[in-house]
Amino acid sequence: MNSSKAWECIDEAALTQLAETLAGVIEADGVILLEGDLGAGKTTFARALLSARGVGERIKSPTYSLIESYRVDDLSMHHLDLYRIAHPDELEWLGLADLLGSSSLVLIEWPERGLGAIPPADLCIRLDHAGERRNAMMKALSARGQEWLGNLEDRFKESGNS
Repeated sequence: MNSSKAWECIDEAALTQLAETLAGVIEADGVILLEGDLGAGKTTFARALLSARGVGERIKSPTYSLIESYRVDDLSMHHLDLYRIAHPDELEWLGLADLLGSSSLVLIEWPERGLGAIPPADLCIRLDHAGERRNAMMKALSARGQEWLGNLEDRFKESGNS
């Protein structure tokens, strides 16, 4: 699986639109990794995606709680921030394995801190600073992720972005 797509020098509005467009093409379940330095836009991206998936309540950052969970219809959505994890073994007490299922969408910020303890991912999104803007790179890590990425490319082009 080596399908990837990059967007360079996008502003916050375009980053939000990218997340909203992705929300429209992902299936009910899956795992998305969000990588990047502090302030690169990981939480902004996650909030836009969750909001576009129908979360109507305030979407809190899981920086201190480590996990925030939401439910829309039959879909459970879990947003994790592993920045404060010192060792992947600490994830066991979060009950992550119990959260996964055929109706769960999991977004994981700082996934490198949970290596070996997080589930296999479908898509990895890397956000990097580009001055006041951001560069975004998405890489499919599964057949499902490759399908999402292909559909995302088509829809994002239709909306006038490249």
